[in-house]
Amino acid sequence: MVLALFDFDGTISFRDSFGDFIRFVVGPWRFWCGVVCLIPVITAFIFGIVKAWRAKELMAIYFFRGWNAKEFKQLAYNYSLQRLPRIVRPIALERIWEHKRRGDTVVVVTASIDLWLRGWCEAQGIDLIATRLQIRDGRITGRFLTKNCSGREKVRRIKEQYDLSVFDRIYAYGDNPADRPMLELAHERYYRWQRV
Repeated sequence: MVLALFDFDGTISFRDSFGDFIRFVVGPWRFWCGVVCLIPVITAFIFGIVKAWRAKELMAIYFFRGWNAKEFKQLAYNYSLQRLPRIVRPIALERIWEHKRRGDTVVVVTASIDLWLRGWCEAQGIDLIATRLQIRDGRITGRFLTKNCSGREKVRRIKEQYDLSVFDRIYAYGDNPADRPMLELAHERYYRWQRV
């Protein structure tokens, strides 16, 4: 048995899906107005005052809080099937299909939000481990229901879902220092599509 673990943003995609999804649902004008309003958060992140996960959560709260959850899920699903394929790297799709042809278990493990990746992953026949948004009283709060699925949290979530001892070989693909703990799980590691 073989397990193949893929980061999404920057590895499978050549563009960050978080910002791309926001632009998709609110439009470019509201997106850039929001970015201007969030300059204090972005600046605090750049200078290390606010952690990446918290900056991302504050952006999600700003853009998504109060949305009807059913409508939001439908928009996310539409994005996943209509827009998301346009930002997927051909090399990533080829590698995923290669693993699938061999019968390997393929999993996207990402800090991105599950709602706008799930449809695409289902279409590829692959599993998904991702950050999840909180829904309360049928509304999106913008807060994270789970820990941000990055760094060591990726490893924890992988081990929670899979018994790694049953796999004869593990492959891992990432592009960011935060992916290194996941890469350390693998027998064969690819960082920015180069074997390391």
